Amino acid sequence: MSSYHSEADRITGYQHPCYAQSFAEWGTPRELARCGGWLLEREIAGFAYRDAMGCYPLFSCRDWSQLPADLDELTDNLVSVALVADPYGTYAVSDLEGCFDVVVPFKEHFVAEFTQPVDEFVSRRHRRRACESLEKLRVEKCEEPMQFVDEWTALYAALVETHGLKGIKAFSRSAFARQLSVPGMVAFRAVTHDGGVTVGAHLYYVQGSVAYCHLAAFSALGYELMASFALQWYGLQYFADKVERLGLGAGAGVASSDGTDGLSQFKRGWANGTRTAYFCGRILDRARYAQIVDARRLPPTDYFPAYRKGELG
Repeated sequence: MSSYHSEADRITGYQHPCYAQSFAEWGTPRELARCGGWLLEREIAGFAYRDAMGCYPLFSCRDWSQLPADLDELTDNLVSVALVADPYGTYAVSDLEGCFDVVVPFKEHFVAEFTQPVDEFVSRRHRRRACESLEKLRVEKCEEPMQFVDEWTALYAALVETHGLKGIKAFSRSAFARQLSVPGMVAFRAVTHDGGVTVGAHLYYVQGSVAYCHLAAFSALGYELMASFALQWYGLQYFADKVERLGLGAGAGVASSDGTDGLSQFKRGWANGTRTAYFCGRILDRARYAQIVDARRLPPTDYFPAYRKGELG
């Protein structure tokens, strides 16, 4: 447990200001000074009000005990705040319930805990497919991730088109240029043995004792050559002696998913545990919140905030 543990106090990954600034196209970054987290302030169409959201995909901060005080100060024309709490944060669910109006399980995140050797918990099927993939591909660490921005953006563009991603989930080249420069970024790419063509890549952020699978993308050839298996196997081996756990992220869909989607099955095969990510919402100005809902004649909904339903696709 060397390298990253010596830097545990550095601000990296989702907690770094440059990560929040990568979303400047979709909102105005706002620092929560006490807890060390970041939100994005957004205009509410048709009203002279704003609200705030956590950065995608997770809200992370350095001192969760200070989050309630920061939220209490969000009163300057902000109607509401919504975020998905980092499942590896140092808080109890009761802490979240004490400072938010809405706290609900959102997604189960798969995790590889390195208290066990990797060979003991990765499924045989996944190990076999990784070996098959590595016969045709090699995986390499990008020593200067920013130099990889154009290749990565092209790979991700194929994912955007395939899944119809839009808005903040679609990112942009300028967003990726910032994200690849954030301290704690580790990038791997899968390259063909014959010709050196990049067919897939994984991006990670390291924060203290956790490495987070941030994003992954592949070309059509990458899917054919099972690059996801080669990359994930390489990532597990790389981080096993550097961090305590590797956050593999969640499956497709939301909390109601039964976990049988392909992405869940893929991630489950690399994991030996799960962590729940909670969606949290708080109304900061109840009169204005009610005004917006009434003006738009919105039917009752569990979505929060109600006036944003459907915006993320």
